[in-house]
Amino acid sequence: MDFSLFAHMERICPDQDHRTLREELIALAKMADEGGMRAIWTGEHHGMDFTIAPNPFISLVDLSYHTKNLRLGTGTIIAPFWHPITLAGEAAAADLITDGRIELGIARGAYSYEYERLMPGMDAWDAGQRMRESAPLLRQLWAGDCAHEGTFYQFPSTTAAPKPVQAGGPPIWIAARDINSHSFGVENGFNIQVTPLWQGIAEIESLMSKFNEACSAYAGPRPKIMLLHHTYVGADAEDVDLAAKELSQFYCYFGAWFQNKRPVSQGLIETLTEAEMAANEMMSPANIKRDLTIGTTQEVIDQIKRYEDMGYDEYSFWIDSGMSFARKRDSLARFINDVMPAFT
Repeated sequence: MDFSLFAHMERICPDQDHRTLREELIALAKMADEGGMRAIWTGEHHGMDFTIAPNPFISLVDLSYHTKNLRLGTGTIIAPFWHPITLAGEAAAADLITDGRIELGIARGAYSYEYERLMPGMDAWDAGQRMRESAPLLRQLWAGDCAHEGTFYQFPSTTAAPKPVQAGGPPIWIAARDINSHSFGVENGFNIQVTPLWQGIAEIESLMSKFNEACSAYAGPRPKIMLLHHTYVGADAEDVDLAAKELSQFYCYFGAWFQNKRPVSQGLIETLTEAEMAANEMMSPANIKRDLTIGTTQEVIDQIKRYEDMGYDEYSFWIDSGMSFARKRDSLARFINDVMPAFT
């Protein structure tokens, strides 16, 4: 079982300074690097202080100057926002600058808030089709002299410049949920990244089942599968209960952004009332505590051992939570010092 960190700058109130948020992200990355994690992942989002990451390659190059061994992954690039030639070139440039440390996670995107601003009229289906056309082109563009006539993209013979440092280019990961997405990724020789969000062990088992089904129908080498999950390692039971409340609030805001119905000003969504959050029973602290990977050290070890037994190759600690930097830092330190050694 490999371990990685999934993190962004996240701003939840106007008095938070973006420079401080960057410094905190760097500090978490350094902890992951020095603690022996395999990688750090950061995604792509636009116009949302909830998740600040307009170009993950810039963030990852920045982090490369503050870390030594950590692999640097996009978790994830929103494929329909990129022309495949642009994506191939920028991924290769980042790989060159970081001396071959880039990994390329790709997805269709999820927020209609972003779709309506960057590509008005595009829906999730259209975005997924664009992703499926562009992702297989990346290796061809890195290899060189790739011409393409497709539904969404058409271009004459092109070679991505510069060339990536890694032979064949950065490893590619596909964000997958339904069986068709798993099959697409596996059949193209891509690794798979799954995010069960708040839906608990049943969804974690279901996603692994879909991955295994896709692999059973594929004659090539078995790719890797990574589980991305919100994680908190508490000092004691009281600390765990507080984390469940904080993550409950995070998911209430996540849902509000996803529904795209509330006003947004200066990158911040209109504040949810206590009554609105209390009415969201699906995201209650009790359900969050049951369904996410949160608990005291031994409880988290036991949960991740279960994921390992299912066959997951990598566990990614999703640290975005709306918590203070100090609480994120302390939880990550307990994970590195007390949980990870149980898997050595």
